[in-house]
Parts: sequence; structure tokens; C-alpha cells
Amino acid sequence: MNTNIDDLQNSIEYSFKNEKLLVTALTHKSYVVNETEGEVNNERMEYLGDAVLELVTSDFLFKNYKEMSEGEMTKLRASLVCEPALAIDAREINLQDFIFLGKGEENTGGRSRDSIVSDAFEALIGAIYLDGGMDEATKFICSFVLNDIEHKQKFYDSKTTLQEMVDATNLGVLKYEIVNESGPDHNKTFDAVVKLNDDVVGSGTGQTKKHAEQNAAIDALNKINK
Repeated sequence: MNTNIDDLQNSIEYSFKNEKLLVTALTHKSYVVNETEGEVNNERMEYLGDAVLELVTSDFLFKNYKEMSEGEMTKLRASLVCEPALAIDAREINLQDFIFLGKGEENTGGRSRDSIVSDAFEALIGAIYLDGGMDEATKFICSFVLNDIEHKQKFYDSKTTLQEMVDATNLGVLKYEIVNESGPDHNKTFDAVVKLNDDVVGSGTGQTKKHAEQNAAIDALNKINK
């Protein structure tokens, strides 16, 4: 874990006037021992950041993709703000290294879990909004979310995208398999693979079977695109 939050501020090119907001955004609920003593986690800030992200993204698509229908904009927005895409955005600024986690979550790989990393990313957006206003939040979102949009479109229902690609080229039959599951019942992690004619072409991990399969499809699409 990197406890020097100045490194993060340098990475995102934004300096907080109130660094307590940043610390809150980085604090996972597992780290909070006793909220009655004034400690807080990032859940409420993540809620705010999610709303800011959706508004800024909607406004951006409305103004810059004038040829798109409402349905097309909705689909593209979903691909940009879904958990796997935001987790990738977060890792581009090494956000996972700065998250405050409880020992249990740390020991079970929480720092690499997409749900935790993407939630912290949305909380960071909320913190920037509270500290610097909508202009600064918009600047951050445009720099770290609304970049490389064409590449990120595939995150929306990647299983459908992969199936359409296979069908169009008559490559064969796709099949998804859950190959492993771990963790307690309330916090399971699933590992999935996608096979094309019995050959593994992608793998992925998620906190639901569907999410793991989506990530396996994303992995396969990435390999095909390369």
C-alpha cells in the first residue's frame, strides 16, 4: 500500500484543498473499526460520485455524438461506467495502491477486486466534486473515463459482442465454464473461462458468475483485437 497520497494527487493532476475528502474516498468499509468514533468509509461518497459520473458522461455523449440515438447513447454510457471499465480506469492511476483496507480484505485479495477498486474510483470523483466543484470533476472524468471511448465500447455486454463476432465469422461454438469459486458465501469470487471449440480463449474473475463470464469475454475480445 502507498500511504503517500501526494503521489496520487500528482497522478490525477489535482491537489485537494481538503485532503480529508480524499482520505475518505480511499477508505473501504472494511478499514473502519468504529464509526461511532467519527471514522467514515467511502460508501456515501461513491454514491455521489456515481451520480456525477453519469451526468457528466451523459452530457458529453449528448454534445459530442449528435448522430447517436437515445438507445445508442445509453448503451455506450453503460460501457463507459460499468465496473470492469472503471476498474481499468482506476488502475491506470494506480488507485488500488492507495485504498485503505481492513486486514481481512487485504489478505483475501481485496486490492485486486474490481468492485472495490471501481467503487473507490467513483468515490474519488465524488471527493473531487465536493472539493473543487463540477468543473474539476468534469475535467477529471474527461481525462480518465471519457478517453479512448472506441476501445471501451466493448465492455457493454461483452458476451453478446463476442458471440456476434464468432457467428459472423463461423469460427465455431462458444461455451462458458466456472472453473473455481472461493471466499465466504457473502463475498464469493468466481473464476470463469470461455472456450471456442473446447479451446480456452479468455478468462475472467468476478463476484458473480455473470460478471466472471463477462470478464472472460472481455479478455477474449482483447486477445482477438490484438
